[in-house]
Amino acid sequence: MAVESDVLDELHRMRNRVPQLTGSLAATVDGLVLAHDAPGTEPEGLAALTAAALGVAHRMAEATARGGFRELLLRGTDGYVATYAAGPAAVLTLLADGRVNVGRLHLEGRRSGARIGELVAAQLGPERGPVPAADQPATHPADTARAIGTLPVRTPQRPAHQPAPQAGGHHRPI
Repeated sequence: MAVESDVLDELHRMRNRVPQLTGSLAATVDGLVLAHDAPGTEPEGLAALTAAALGVAHRMAEATARGGFRELLLRGTDGYVATYAAGPAAVLTLLADGRVNVGRLHLEGRRSGARIGELVAAQLGPERGPVPAADQPATHPADTARAIGTLPVRTPQRPAHQPAPQAGGHHRPI
């Protein structure tokens, strides 16, 4: 994908603007790595965790009527992990040490997320049609340009029949 070098350049520029960044990663909402600048981390694993956290964050925002996903901040004992929407098809995850100015982290993360979103949208091109806004649900679940956090969800189904009790076994009501 030609967009990889442009996204990587944006990640490097962000590192220069926020010296306390220890790593950055741009990924699709499905958890595929677009570009990364995160020494000492496994980018594929971080992208997969980002996608999982994104799904939970989206549901939490929806359940509490807070609107579409914009950002997520985790503070650990040794620093921060921040995830920002990067258009409707990508996310930006930043790793920072505990001395980072969180306001500056948010400012630069939001700016870079917007820029990466533009780069990814330009790569998708007009043949993909209009990209849904982050607050609007996608009309087709298989569409890779769906809104942030609108990953397909499968709910367990009850069996259509009741299993016959076994002789000598215990029957547990369902």
